[in-house]
Amino acid sequence: MAGFAFYKERPVCLVGQQKGRDTKQRQFRNFGMPQPEGYRKALRIMKLAEKFSRPVLTFIDTPGAFHGMGPEERGQAEAIAFNLREMAALRVPIIATVIGEGGSGGALAIGVADRVNMLQFSIYSVIAPESCSAILWRDQEHAVEAAEALKLTPEDLQQFDLIDEIVPEPEGGAHHGPETMAETLASVLDAQLRELEAVPVDELLTGRYRKFRRMGEYGE
Repeated sequence: MAGFAFYKERPVCLVGQQKGRDTKQRQFRNFGMPQPEGYRKALRIMKLAEKFSRPVLTFIDTPGAFHGMGPEERGQAEAIAFNLREMAALRVPIIATVIGEGGSGGALAIGVADRVNMLQFSIYSVIAPESCSAILWRDQEHAVEAAEALKLTPEDLQQFDLIDEIVPEPEGGAHHGPETMAETLASVLDAQLRELEAVPVDELLTGRYRKFRRMGEYGE
């Protein structure tokens, strides 16, 4: 889902993945797994945001991009790769927030941002623990062990400088207090937007590039 809105009297671009609240919605939203057309739609809106100098706020909640034969034939990998390249060079502030599940390239396709946040109980990983277990052990019985090795929690990811801020959730999770969660996240986004809007565009792009180039560096 993508479009434009006013946030605290500030025009912004919003891009988000939605899983749905019941079976009918989940089927309609493809259980939060975007197809290539979805990523191209998101990029089209983000390029409009760049044209009109509007910051981009993305909200990530997907187990990954849809992996059926149809999406592959229509260029799923190309759509994701194209988004990565274009977001890296987008000349407006970008803030990405993982609100539930951030899975693989399906999440990264709207996750190249100047600031990356995670809700307290969300996860962000290259692969689901069950799938990782199936690949490494040829069964899903080692999912817990895989999850520990993947370091997919906000605390682990912040320790490795892969995310910038952990946003606290209400007791029991965001779905138990959506209004409270929205207010908490709003204060974080507002502060980050104010900070990023004060940075010259060329410095913004340099910082974004260096942020992602640092990921995966080995050191002792």
